[in-house]
Amino acid sequence: QVQLVESGGGLVQAGGSLRLSCAASGSIGSINVMGWYRQAPGKQRELVATITSAGSTNYADSVKGRFTISRDNAKNTVYLQMNSLKPEDTAVYFCYYRGSPSYSNYWGQGTQVTVSS
Repeated sequence: QVQLVESGGGLVQAGGSLRLSCAASGSIGSINVMGWYRQAPGKQRELVATITSAGSTNYADSVKGRFTISRDNAKNTVYLQMNSLKPEDTAVYFCYYRGSPSYSNYWGQGTQVTVSS
């Protein structure tokens, strides 16, 4: 089992910045991917960004150049630095983990990000 605890959401004006954190605990595999998805009201959950344990990153086109994902493997923590936020970034952001040996999907409880215009 893996537990994910998120922090850092909130309310910010358009053009502002926020930093999300997600700490993983439990059975953390040496090979894994962590990341962030988001879900806006009435929409499906969508990928924001992921990062593997080797440091490879993947971003949604809508956030490229504005968001940066990083991780601290010693702390089993993933970060999402969000800059130049737009009202359309408003959503609940969910932390995600998938790793060896089971490769099961784990989700955090979600943190609200609201960007006002």
